[in-house]
Amino acid sequence: MAEFMRNSDAFTWAMETDPRLRSTVVTVIVLDRSPDWDEVRGRFEEITLAVPMLRQRVVPSPPPAPPRWEHAPDFDLDFHMRRVTAPAPGTMDAVLEMARVAAMEDFDRARPLWEATLIDGLENDSAAVVLKFHHALTDGVGGVQIGMILFDLSEAPERHGPVAALPEVPPPPWLSGYRDTAGYDARVVGNALIGALKAAPKLVTQSVLRPVDTVSSAAGLVASVYRTVRPVNRTGSPLMTDRSLVRRLGVLEVPFPRLRSAAHRGGGALNDAFVAGVAGGLRRYHDKHGVTVGDLHLTMPMSLREEGDEIGGNRITIMRFDVPVGVADPAERIRQIHDITARVRHEKSVPYTQWIAGALNMMPRWYIGSILRNVDFLCSDVPGIPVPVFLGGAKVLTQYGFGPTIGSAVNVTLLTYVDVCTLGIDVDTGAIPDYEVFFECLVAGFDEVLALADSEA
Repeated sequence: MAEFMRNSDAFTWAMETDPRLRSTVVTVIVLDRSPDWDEVRGRFEEITLAVPMLRQRVVPSPPPAPPRWEHAPDFDLDFHMRRVTAPAPGTMDAVLEMARVAAMEDFDRARPLWEATLIDGLENDSAAVVLKFHHALTDGVGGVQIGMILFDLSEAPERHGPVAALPEVPPPPWLSGYRDTAGYDARVVGNALIGALKAAPKLVTQSVLRPVDTVSSAAGLVASVYRTVRPVNRTGSPLMTDRSLVRRLGVLEVPFPRLRSAAHRGGGALNDAFVAGVAGGLRRYHDKHGVTVGDLHLTMPMSLREEGDEIGGNRITIMRFDVPVGVADPAERIRQIHDITARVRHEKSVPYTQWIAGALNMMPRWYIGSILRNVDFLCSDVPGIPVPVFLGGAKVLTQYGFGPTIGSAVNVTLLTYVDVCTLGIDVDTGAIPDYEVFFECLVAGFDEVLALADSEA
């Protein structure tokens, strides 16, 4: 049987009928010099053998089955890997401009959904790699796992053992999609019946012995599911209301030890301090425009990845909730965000993520857009690599991740590398037309959070 998309991945794929909701992820890796191109190319070929999705394309299935992964005929590694020279003077701005264009461009959907571009000729003889991939290929943690294949721990490239070549896959026979869909539908129905038969005795017993608790638990689950799928009818911000197809990218670096200390000072985790910093920047941005702001709608990916999961594919769920952007005290803001995110992580709907996504896939496209298009901002925290690494003999100086806005005004992605938290800022210029003002406010928002670490005794 064909490998069908997980329902959550099919959801992100389907919502791209609105190009403002594309799930394109871009990563920028900055190197101290130009790497050995043949070594880099060979390492990517190794990755495509270890993660078969990088050699597959997405093809539609007859309804109601989700799209499926299929071997891409005429796979050409050199189509997906390019090498260019940056225009003089070769600053980081040139790299970010190439990353910006990559983030806005759609994929050639007849081919696998990734690209890698090496940029030579940067100032100080440095170089950079811009990676672009669709979120359906993998999530942030899976991307870090791919990085462990891509990178070396020393300047001398490691010699990995041979990777078995993928078997030749003949073109799928005519009508195979209908046959696979029929098998998929039968399997879904069968699993549903088996699950119902297994659950029925327990449910009946609980209903007899503890009727109040059973009804209360069911009601709690229904309410949790509703909070997950309910449409957001308007933005929380009266300022960041427009949406467009134009993006602006920026970067910011924050010391990891100081951000962690600030989080502890506020009674939260690193992610809470990160969100509090972004929230502080948004509050200051609204103040600059004379607009009072209270709570704003946040979308935050939550990892469901477990040990033993394959690298490819997503293992995340998208949670939407309101955060207290208007709280001026950074410690109190961290504390409140910590309490809110703790509740969200224990939502009863989380174990049913794939079921919920499958139900949403049957909804009209406009409804999916209504769930996401009025979200104010998105924050994603990706634990990165804790030690220095190398690519093709060149040292990795830093790495930035730029997640998609998927309907929000801005996505800020935190990626840790050694002792630095790098922030990749992806702004929808329709919502935030004055990027420089927003960036200054974001820096100030993190400065006030980091000041908590400096105040520790």
